[in-house]
Amino acid sequence: MRCAYCYNADIVYAKNGSQTLGDVLEFLKTRIGLLDAVVLSGGEATTHNLVEFCKEVKKLGFKIKLDTNGTNPSQVKQLVEKQLLNYIALDYKAPQNKFQTITKSNKYNTFSKTLEYLLDAEIDFEVRTTLHADLLDEEDINEIILDLRVRGYQNSYYIQKFMPTETNIGNLPTPTKQFDKNLLDGGLDIVFR
Repeated sequence: MRCAYCYNADIVYAKNGSQTLGDVLEFLKTRIGLLDAVVLSGGEATTHNLVEFCKEVKKLGFKIKLDTNGTNPSQVKQLVEKQLLNYIALDYKAPQNKFQTITKSNKYNTFSKTLEYLLDAEIDFEVRTTLHADLLDEEDINEIILDLRVRGYQNSYYIQKFMPTETNIGNLPTPTKQFDKNLLDGGLDIVFR
């Protein structure tokens, strides 16, 4: 994906990482007793095979949270079924009719499979959307809320405010439009952060 508001351009466009998985595990060994958990994020963390890495992180005693765009449902399922994750944050980038425009990908159906899986899985997870009011409006967020309600999602729905940075992929400035929270439908616990 190439979401214009993404602030991790250096990771998304990187050809190679500067650390090996072994380097990361060695670093984590120095943090035993100081940290409780590890967050796997990106870009998209599930573009890598995370199973063996997560097994090693778990052996060190850390909890693991996965931040994902949901484009690799088979890996998410494998990680959950092997009980290698403690929590998942699933990014609901946009309603289906705007998904390709926002993400520059045609992976809505793949994302949807991940959401459906998580709704039936026994793992704590949240759904969240990054909001740039020039890209998504109240009607778009209401479409997401309706979809989540219809699917039976009952956890909090988090709407994250876009934070302008010099390194966001689309070089986006602060939104020019105002977002009116009062125009949102009910039925879910909506949390702005």
